[in-house]
Amino acid sequence: MERKSGVLMHISSLWGEYSSGSFGKEAFEFVDFLKQSGFSYWQVLPFVIPDECNSPYKSYSTFGGNPYFVNLDSLFDEGLLSSEDIEKAKQGTPYYCEFDRLKTERLPLLIKASKNVNAELKAKIEKFIEENTHIKEFCKFMALKTANDEKEWTEWTIKEYSDEIYFGWCFIQYEFFTQWAKVKKYANENGISIIGDIPIYVSFDSADVYYNKKMFLMDEENHLTDVAGVPPDYFSADGQLWGNPLYDWAEMEKDGFSWWKERISFALELFDGVRIDHFRGFESFWAVKGTEKTAKNGKWVKGPGMKLIKVFNEVKGDKLIIAEDLGDITEDVIKLVNDSGFPGMRVFQFGFLSMWDTPHRPYNYINNSVAYSGTHDNNTLLGYLWETPEDMKRKVMQYCSCNYDRWNEDGCKAIIKTIMASNAGLTIFPIQDLLGYGSDTRLNVPGRAEGNWLYRVTKEQVNNINKQEYREMNELFGRV
Repeated sequence: MERKSGVLMHISSLWGEYSSGSFGKEAFEFVDFLKQSGFSYWQVLPFVIPDECNSPYKSYSTFGGNPYFVNLDSLFDEGLLSSEDIEKAKQGTPYYCEFDRLKTERLPLLIKASKNVNAELKAKIEKFIEENTHIKEFCKFMALKTANDEKEWTEWTIKEYSDEIYFGWCFIQYEFFTQWAKVKKYANENGISIIGDIPIYVSFDSADVYYNKKMFLMDEENHLTDVAGVPPDYFSADGQLWGNPLYDWAEMEKDGFSWWKERISFALELFDGVRIDHFRGFESFWAVKGTEKTAKNGKWVKGPGMKLIKVFNEVKGDKLIIAEDLGDITEDVIKLVNDSGFPGMRVFQFGFLSMWDTPHRPYNYINNSVAYSGTHDNNTLLGYLWETPEDMKRKVMQYCSCNYDRWNEDGCKAIIKTIMASNAGLTIFPIQDLLGYGSDTRLNVPGRAEGNWLYRVTKEQVNNINKQEYREMNELFGRV
């Protein structure tokens, strides 16, 4: 891999005047920041509409775009919203996403905008929808969900939907993908590549399952026989019971894994590369009976392995695919990652969980890997240092050539430099680590039901990052 570096920050965490970050001018300004700082990659989380807990890793569709990311100022400029609409939508605090407000106010506002489209725009929207089957299915699904009082699809009794609501969702998806295309074009023109994120699983209450029931392990009454999760690990003593439906891999293989082929192709049109979350599930997946309350009692079941990976390689071209190979990794998983040719992940915070050697120690990083200070599931670097026992913290600071008496002031920067200097082809840093912020800015705590995914930066905070220092650092370690 060519030596490069990047920053992890989800769209929702961008600054701005509304209840979530969006594809507005702030996204373009962030591209400018990356370029000026010598970074070449911007990594984001899934672009889907989040679930009731605000997680982008569970959604009503793996293809549909998040309405919260549609920039309202652009709709005002198009004459689709009034200045009064815009003023009402502005939020009071810049420090977190207002998900409760978004869930009640944003969709009606966007539906209102859809009623103001002219004939020319309507024709463009209809053409876009007809050319994108999975987006069309998503829009129908959401319209049906509205008609059935937002109930899960297994409880639907009404089979007809409002044309107004359906077109509203079509409008939202057209604006979402049109606006994003402009952001990506600007990023690419300025030497910035975008890395997206694909959760391996989909949600039960989704267009993906509703229109493709035979692809999942379900009984005749649409009950899930087994669900997804992971066994106990560093993040959780009970494991993580995700509850997602599991794929019927034998059934999917019959048509050459066409759904997955379409999914990967779609993602690689949106981004310059993708990270596949829980990649080890392609080798073996943790299956838990649907009646279980935790993920402790499950079993490993063989996945499709290289038969599916060959399909990915058929469509990826020169695009980047990152294999998220964290957690309970066996020799078979390591072999699958190696055979795929995809770079795996290295996470600095996992490198010093004990005195034992590990692939996550920087001196073990290989070129064909992506090294992170932490992921969206980790604590921030400063939070990590605060919580690390003193003897191990001394070892970490010694490793990073940092004066232990100054770990609170200099520790984060020292770790970033150490990762940058490593042999990893690509290094990625969450925006909180560039800022040197603590645990209160953590994006997600796995297993916690509330309080996740809220974090936002302000423009002033990003402006205070020393861009010249990071450019020199990227130059010093050959990443520009």
